[in-house]
Amino acid sequence: MKHAATLILALLASACLRAQPDKPNVIFIMTDDVGYGDLGSYGGPDIRTPVLDRMAAEGVRFTDFYSNGPVCSPTRAGLMTGRYQQRYDMEIPLPSSGETVASRGGHGLAAEGHSLPFLLKNAGYQTGLVGKWHLGYEPDELPEAHGFDYFFGFKAGYTDYYRHTSGEGKPDLWEFGQLIEEEGYMTDMITQRSIRYIYEHAGEPFFLSVQYNAAHWPYQVPDMPSVAIRNAAHLQPNELGTSTRADYVAMLERADEGIGEILAALKAAGLEEDTLVIFTNDNGGEWLSRNTPLFNRKWTVWEGGIRVPAIMRWPGVIPAGQVSEQVGITMDFTATILALAGAKFPTGYLPEGIDLMPVVTGQSPVVDRTLFWRSNPTFSAIRSGDLKLVMDGPGAAFLFNVREDPGERNDLTNSGQAEVRRLRGLLDAWIADVNAEKETRTARLEDD
Repeated sequence: MKHAATLILALLASACLRAQPDKPNVIFIMTDDVGYGDLGSYGGPDIRTPVLDRMAAEGVRFTDFYSNGPVCSPTRAGLMTGRYQQRYDMEIPLPSSGETVASRGGHGLAAEGHSLPFLLKNAGYQTGLVGKWHLGYEPDELPEAHGFDYFFGFKAGYTDYYRHTSGEGKPDLWEFGQLIEEEGYMTDMITQRSIRYIYEHAGEPFFLSVQYNAAHWPYQVPDMPSVAIRNAAHLQPNELGTSTRADYVAMLERADEGIGEILAALKAAGLEEDTLVIFTNDNGGEWLSRNTPLFNRKWTVWEGGIRVPAIMRWPGVIPAGQVSEQVGITMDFTATILALAGAKFPTGYLPEGIDLMPVVTGQSPVVDRTLFWRSNPTFSAIRSGDLKLVMDGPGAAFLFNVREDPGERNDLTNSGQAEVRRLRGLLDAWIADVNAEKETRTARLEDD
């Protein structure tokens, strides 16, 4: 009855909405290592996020949205491909330099002609990426190879916010494929380049991916370059003189301010009603984050490692003030964007996410989902409906109703043995499927 009532309200609201433009602009905003419970609209008590809270009030806020992976590179691969990243052997974060990747026998995400920006280019879009990449260092793994017309940002998993160097201390600030030098706080630089991109492409359909590194460590607060060196290390809770929640708060609040400036530029350019704006995070929060009411954090397949905030805003198209229980995942945004653009897919390619627009515009009810995660061979999970099976090591199975128990405190394994067997069977079948495709793809790329 609750879902039926929600659908009726959404249908009534959608009757007053205008038609979607044929080629809407899309701005996709992703923060880094932000907790599910950090934003004000998600219950955060100590961080001021008025812009993101307003976005939620003016659009739809998802309660049960997930990242493709519990760490950054895998989730970003899921966004770029629109498919489970395990199929591309992208299950752990890449190291911070191409030399390290090569020395470990690893690789990034090779372009295969069906990445999100590539398909959007074919559909008549300008494509830009501002901020973090972290999907590869080789020529066929770079943003340009995947279809981005413009790239400003850094390639590694993290950067010094002031010196713009990778974890190994090497310069890592790029524009149009060239290493550049420029002063500024990285969060602000991402905001400024994003605004410039909007004005430069106001007369044509565009896709802009804004990839903030806030609030990923190093925990370097804005407007304090004098302490940048002290806070440039990976400061952990047990280290002397470590970073604080206040540092983290300042970093995230600056990103919220930047998003506000981007939205203001969009409005000033007369594009607000022609642009879908999406906000989410790449994985669960780190140790300074607030993941309440979820359990655990980044790197794990518990809810705190994979459930993330997610908001969609499109004035006049998406009814305002919605709180949706639709279960979603990062690659759903890929499918949604491609559907809006009218993109055509190469033979044999099919996104694994779903188009969320029919749900958020009230044209269809909430869709039942079965989703999968794996961070390495011994840590995996499946959510089917309201039930979630967590495999936390060899033979360590836990069953939860995450609708009623998002904190995963009430283990139902004993009373739900039949469901454990059913979900484990689905999980094993998915693992076999992605492993088989990974092996086939790896062999083909090696032959090429």
